[in-house]
Amino acid sequence: MKTATKGLGTSRAGPVLPDYAGPNVRGIIPALLGPADWKAELPDWFPEPMRAAEQVVLLILDGLGWDQFVEHRALMPALSGFVGRQITTVAPTTTATALSSIATGLTPGEHGLVGYRVMLKGEVVNLLRWVSGDSDRRRSLPPRDIQPFTPFLGKAVPVISPAELEHSGFTEAHLRGSRPRGYRAASAIAVEVRRQLAAGEPFVYAYYGFVDKTAHERGFGEFYEAELRAADRIVGDVLAALPAGAVLLVTADHGQVDVGANIIHPDPALLAMVTAQSGEGRFRWWHTSGDVDELAKRALDAYGDVAWVVTREQVLDEGWFGPTVSPPVAARLGDVALVASAAVSFFDPADSGPFELVCRHGSMTSAEVLVPLLAAPA
Repeated sequence: MKTATKGLGTSRAGPVLPDYAGPNVRGIIPALLGPADWKAELPDWFPEPMRAAEQVVLLILDGLGWDQFVEHRALMPALSGFVGRQITTVAPTTTATALSSIATGLTPGEHGLVGYRVMLKGEVVNLLRWVSGDSDRRRSLPPRDIQPFTPFLGKAVPVISPAELEHSGFTEAHLRGSRPRGYRAASAIAVEVRRQLAAGEPFVYAYYGFVDKTAHERGFGEFYEAELRAADRIVGDVLAALPAGAVLLVTADHGQVDVGANIIHPDPALLAMVTAQSGEGRFRWWHTSGDVDELAKRALDAYGDVAWVVTREQVLDEGWFGPTVSPPVAARLGDVALVASAAVSFFDPADSGPFELVCRHGSMTSAEVLVPLLAAPA
């Protein structure tokens, strides 16, 4: 784990930056599906049970950050019995970017899905829904062109995820070529895992999204705690479904921060300098046709107490999206970013949805960047 130490908005402790060369979600798939024998050559940051695994199930618990897991460990007795550590996710700490890095084994700068809402060919596109405004963009912006790399190192991996996601643009972008095994009830996850492993699959990928959804809609409280208990029961059910020699590996795409009503409506005088907004509330990109340095300076003066204000050049120089970012991918970024350091969100009516979210993510605080990597054998 490292922090940025220079540039606008970094006079105090800086953002937590991903360790792309070390313990990071992007390294999981290359270690498991690459040419090396995973039992002999796994990185030292992998949990010890993985070194004797004959089969592996990778379960993604969307939104379960390391800090949240540690704080609520008593509610998750099954997962608390696993061994492992914290690792870093990617920048920004958002689902579209992180799941793409997990599936492809690439940094955001390589696969190019660099946010929740991204500038593509002159329009801002919501990558989870693959829409601009209310218009579907799968024809004009084919997902496999926007993200050209084959997931899972080209292997046809069974993917257990909600059935309604199977034909989405984002699924096409980050999971194409896999073998979908959609579920309509979370109770089916363990059943499908058992069936796939019994059929001899060496690796199974599973996704569960309700920890994230509950935190967004309900915040941290009794609904969230009930959801953690439910997620832990799924973990326990999957573990019980494993045959001898199999290992369950659990990670997440990002953590969460409780923002509540702390929504900042940017100064209209500043927005007058902005031609478009992308990203999301805790990693807000401003695009401008004017003076970038002036916009950054004024944004820092206005919001430097609650956000790291950084330019595109700074985040590229400091490797936020990885050591390699091609010019076409760099063009998808804005000019100035407001990356929330406090428990706030920057409002944009285009991505606020039908209601304001209680918990959010996207920024580079430890609560959002650190995620678990935990394992247990059958």
